[in-house]
Amino acid sequence: MSYPAVAPDPQQLLDTAIEAAVSAGTHALDNVARRHETVACAEHDVKLRLDIECQQVAERVVRSRFPRHRFLGEERTGTEPDPAAADSPYQWIVDPIDGTVNFTHGLPFWCCSVACRKRDTTLAGAVYAPALNQLYQASLETPALCNEQPIQVSTVDSLTRAMTLSAMDIAERPGHEPLCLFRELALRTRKTRILGSAALDLCMVASGKADGYFEASIFLWDIAAGALIVRRAGGVVEALRKPDADHRLAFLATNGRIHDPLKALLLPHL
Repeated sequence: MSYPAVAPDPQQLLDTAIEAAVSAGTHALDNVARRHETVACAEHDVKLRLDIECQQVAERVVRSRFPRHRFLGEERTGTEPDPAAADSPYQWIVDPIDGTVNFTHGLPFWCCSVACRKRDTTLAGAVYAPALNQLYQASLETPALCNEQPIQVSTVDSLTRAMTLSAMDIAERPGHEPLCLFRELALRTRKTRILGSAALDLCMVASGKADGYFEASIFLWDIAAGALIVRRAGGVVEALRKPDADHRLAFLATNGRIHDPLKALLLPHL
């Protein structure tokens, strides 16, 4: 069913984000035996045929309802948008398999992330982790939920008691010592973990299982849905470096209570 070309309400957007994320994630899980079908390999990453297929699945769901909205996905699928979409203030942002390396190795910590924003404001988002049977969702008008149950951020109020999630800054900042940011986090917090999926890392913060998340170089599609879910769960999110032309940014999300000290720790090293 295609919605009319009028301003959609947040519930329509959220329902579409959920269906797109669940459809794409289910396609990946149903085809897990094909997880080694690669189309490109890098030193620390891999691209799968299923990455492309899952984005196409999500995109078909979105375009069936909102053909005049713009679409930004991690993968280049070759699909062409409706020409009228060029002027739309609405944009869908999709990461078809966030945590692809985990997926290829059979680790369950991976997901599909779908968000919709109007200009710079994210209106709805869903993160579906099919191997974990977890669906996270939120909109500007609804609370953050996991499997239909409300979630909220933790009450930890000091870095020394905080669990933070991040990634390894091996060569993301030319001229800087590798692993500098990760070392700062590891030394100043109770524990810092690398789980391998930014979207799910944010959902861990939203559900109180972790207290903060930071990456010095992450893509918009990795964090668009999760950032809204954190905010609607009572947390604080902030771009410490705005997106560049490749949609890459430095991003911090916390329970709010450790936000300022964690930001102060990280800023001198960015």
